[in-house]
Amino acid sequence: MIEFKNVSMKYKTNGAIALDDVNVRIDDGEFVFIVGASGAGKSSFLNVIMGQEKVDSGIVKVGPYSLTTIKRRELPHLRRRLGIVFQDFRLIPKMSVYDNVAFALRVIGLGEKKITKRVHYVLKLVDLASKSDCLPNQLSQGERQRVAIARALVNNPSIIIADEPTGNLDPILSNDIMSLFDKINALGATVVVVTHDLELVRQFDHRIVTIEEGKIVSDVPARAKRNEDVSFAAPVDADSEEVSE
Repeated sequence: MIEFKNVSMKYKTNGAIALDDVNVRIDDGEFVFIVGASGAGKSSFLNVIMGQEKVDSGIVKVGPYSLTTIKRRELPHLRRRLGIVFQDFRLIPKMSVYDNVAFALRVIGLGEKKITKRVHYVLKLVDLASKSDCLPNQLSQGERQRVAIARALVNNPSIIIADEPTGNLDPILSNDIMSLFDKINALGATVVVVTHDLELVRQFDHRIVTIEEGKIVSDVPARAKRNEDVSFAAPVDADSEEVSE
């Protein structure tokens, strides 16, 4: 569960408003799109969830943690509950697909036998079992993003956060990646996706939260009827079973 109550925050660099009295709750197992123009506050919203930014006022909860009172030593435990997928993949170029995915498990000291079992499972889940020995530069853009998703999944997080995960992909690959997030959500993970791609959002029946100038200006439930005439309140620029074996 992710919950923001009356959350406000200013940018440290210039004092401009990043989040303005934000109230939102994302329940366990939901799939939520976060949309809005560049500079609307989407990245600040994600940074707060990840414990990278402190809010100026209000209450933020992620799972059992209150991010307004969390201690520094608790942040690694919070982040193990989160699987993060970035637009630019952030793979280690000299490591194989297998080792890129295994890296996070080695950091926490998991035994190699358990690592092997877990990595093979998530690579199979993202349809990359045959690519485990490849280096990132031997993969297509879509395959690199699948590796990044596998890496996000390998710690069996309860929440997957994806920041513009299709920003470097063509429409067909974008649809494939979003369908993979659908699959992950069906396995029980909470999925939060930030995207500017309104056409892609329309293809999937999920809740849509729109941010404009740091405020949540629209929150459309997954079951609401949406069609080509839908206009979100903010402009969008062009720019169960756990996930486990």
